[in-house]
Amino acid sequence: MLKEFKDFIMTGNVIDFAVAVIMAGALGAVITGFVNNIAMPFVGYFAGGMDFADLHFAMDGKEYDTLAAAQEAGGAVIAYGAWINTIINLLIVGFVMFLIVKAYNKTKTPPEPEAPAGPTAEELLAEIRDSLKK
Repeated sequence: MLKEFKDFIMTGNVIDFAVAVIMAGALGAVITGFVNNIAMPFVGYFAGGMDFADLHFAMDGKEYDTLAAAQEAGGAVIAYGAWINTIINLLIVGFVMFLIVKAYNKTKTPPEPEAPAGPTAEELLAEIRDSLKK
Protein backbone atom coordinates (compact mmCIF):
# COMPACT_ATOMS: atom_id res chain seq x y z
CA MET A 1 0.00 0.00 0.00
CA LEU A 2 2.87 2.36 0.77
CA LYS A 3 4.42 1.63 -2.64
CA GLU A 4 1.10 2.37 -4.36
CA PHE A 5 0.84 5.67 -2.50
CA LYS A 6 4.42 6.59 -3.44
CA ASP A 7 3.71 5.75 -7.09
CA PHE A 8 0.53 7.84 -6.97
CA ILE A 9 2.24 10.85 -5.40
CA MET A 10 5.18 10.73 -7.77
CA THR A 11 3.07 10.76 -10.93
CA GLY A 12 3.37 13.87 -13.02
CA ASN A 13 -0.26 14.88 -12.64
CA VAL A 14 -0.15 15.11 -8.84
CA ILE A 15 3.09 17.10 -8.84
CA ASP A 16 1.77 19.39 -11.58
CA PHE A 17 -1.39 19.93 -9.58
CA ALA A 18 0.59 20.72 -6.41
CA VAL A 19 2.69 23.28 -8.27
CA ALA A 20 -0.46 24.80 -9.76
CA VAL A 21 -2.08 25.16 -6.32
CA ILE A 22 1.02 26.83 -4.88
CA MET A 23 1.32 29.17 -7.87
CA ALA A 24 -2.40 30.02 -7.67
CA GLY A 25 -2.00 30.98 -4.01
CA ALA A 26 0.97 33.20 -4.82
CA LEU A 27 -0.80 34.74 -7.80
CA GLY A 28 -3.89 35.34 -5.65
CA ALA A 29 -1.79 37.25 -3.11
CA VAL A 30 -0.22 39.37 -5.86
CA ILE A 31 -3.58 40.16 -7.43
CA THR A 32 -5.18 40.94 -4.06
CA GLY A 33 -2.32 43.34 -3.36
CA PHE A 34 -2.76 44.92 -6.79
CA VAL A 35 -6.49 45.36 -6.27
CA ASN A 36 -6.23 46.74 -2.74
CA ASN A 37 -3.18 48.94 -3.22
CA ILE A 38 -3.38 50.10 -6.83
CA ALA A 39 -6.74 49.48 -8.51
CA MET A 40 -9.13 50.41 -5.68
CA PRO A 41 -7.50 53.81 -4.98
CA PHE A 42 -8.05 54.66 -8.66
CA VAL A 43 -11.66 53.49 -8.49
CA GLY A 44 -12.17 55.47 -5.29
CA TYR A 45 -10.58 58.56 -6.83
CA PHE A 46 -12.86 58.45 -9.85
CA ALA A 47 -15.83 57.77 -7.57
CA GLY A 48 -15.29 61.07 -5.78
CA GLY A 49 -12.77 59.93 -3.16
CA MET A 50 -14.99 57.16 -1.85
CA ASP A 51 -13.44 54.20 -0.03
CA PHE A 52 -15.58 51.19 -0.91
CA ALA A 53 -14.21 49.15 1.99
CA ASP A 54 -15.92 51.52 4.44
CA LEU A 55 -19.39 51.38 2.88
CA HIS A 56 -21.85 49.78 5.26
CA PHE A 57 -25.42 49.65 6.46
CA ALA A 58 -26.07 49.44 10.20
CA MET A 59 -29.07 47.27 10.95
CA ASP A 60 -29.81 49.18 14.17
CA GLY A 61 -30.83 52.25 12.13
CA LYS A 62 -28.10 54.52 13.53
CA GLU A 63 -25.57 56.38 11.41
CA TYR A 64 -21.88 55.62 11.92
CA ASP A 65 -19.00 57.45 10.25
CA THR A 66 -16.94 54.33 9.64
CA LEU A 67 -17.44 50.61 9.40
CA ALA A 68 -15.15 50.11 12.39
CA ALA A 69 -17.33 52.41 14.52
CA ALA A 70 -20.46 50.53 13.48
CA GLN A 71 -18.85 47.19 14.33
CA GLU A 72 -17.61 48.52 17.69
CA ALA A 73 -21.18 49.50 18.58
CA GLY A 74 -21.97 45.78 18.49
CA GLY A 75 -24.97 45.94 16.17
CA ALA A 76 -25.44 43.92 13.03
CA VAL A 77 -23.69 45.60 10.11
CA ILE A 78 -23.94 44.82 6.40
CA ALA A 79 -20.51 45.66 4.98
CA TYR A 80 -21.49 45.87 1.32
CA GLY A 81 -18.37 47.88 0.46
CA ALA A 82 -16.17 44.88 1.20
CA TRP A 83 -18.42 42.85 -1.08
CA ILE A 84 -17.95 45.44 -3.87
CA ASN A 85 -14.18 45.12 -3.37
CA THR A 86 -14.49 41.34 -3.65
CA ILE A 87 -16.46 41.62 -6.91
CA ILE A 88 -13.84 43.97 -8.39
CA ASN A 89 -11.13 41.59 -7.21
CA LEU A 90 -12.91 38.68 -8.92
CA LEU A 91 -13.15 40.61 -12.19
CA ILE A 92 -9.47 41.51 -12.11
CA VAL A 93 -8.44 37.93 -11.24
CA GLY A 94 -10.61 36.61 -14.06
CA PHE A 95 -9.08 39.06 -16.53
CA VAL A 96 -5.52 38.23 -15.44
CA MET A 97 -6.23 34.50 -15.72
CA PHE A 98 -7.69 35.10 -19.19
CA LEU A 99 -4.48 36.89 -20.23
CA ILE A 100 -2.31 34.10 -18.80
CA VAL A 101 -4.27 31.37 -20.59
CA LYS A 102 -4.27 33.38 -23.81
CA ALA A 103 -0.48 33.82 -23.63
CA TYR A 104 -0.03 30.13 -22.82
CA ASN A 105 -2.16 29.09 -25.78
CA LYS A 106 0.04 31.19 -28.08
CA THR A 107 3.11 29.25 -26.95
CA LYS A 108 1.60 25.87 -27.76
CA THR A 109 2.46 24.43 -31.14
CA PRO A 110 -0.55 24.01 -33.38
CA PRO A 111 -1.62 20.40 -33.87
CA GLU A 112 -0.47 18.76 -37.05
CA PRO A 113 -3.24 18.41 -39.59
CA GLU A 114 -4.62 14.93 -39.79
CA ALA A 115 -3.67 12.86 -42.79
CA PRO A 116 -6.46 12.65 -45.31
CA ALA A 117 -8.66 9.70 -44.62
CA GLY A 118 -7.98 6.88 -47.03
CA PRO A 119 -10.56 4.56 -48.43
CA THR A 120 -12.33 2.31 -45.99
CA ALA A 121 -11.88 -1.45 -46.00
CA GLU A 122 -15.24 -1.87 -47.72
CA GLU A 123 -14.23 0.55 -50.48
CA LEU A 124 -10.95 -1.28 -51.03
CA LEU A 125 -12.70 -4.64 -51.19
CA ALA A 126 -15.27 -3.25 -53.62
CA GLU A 127 -12.44 -1.86 -55.79
CA ILE A 128 -10.64 -5.23 -55.79
CA ARG A 129 -13.90 -7.01 -56.64
CA ASP A 130 -14.54 -4.64 -59.52
CA SER A 131 -10.97 -5.11 -60.80
CA LEU A 132 -11.37 -8.88 -60.72
CA LYS A 133 -14.64 -8.71 -62.62
CA LYS A 134 -12.90 -6.89 -65.48
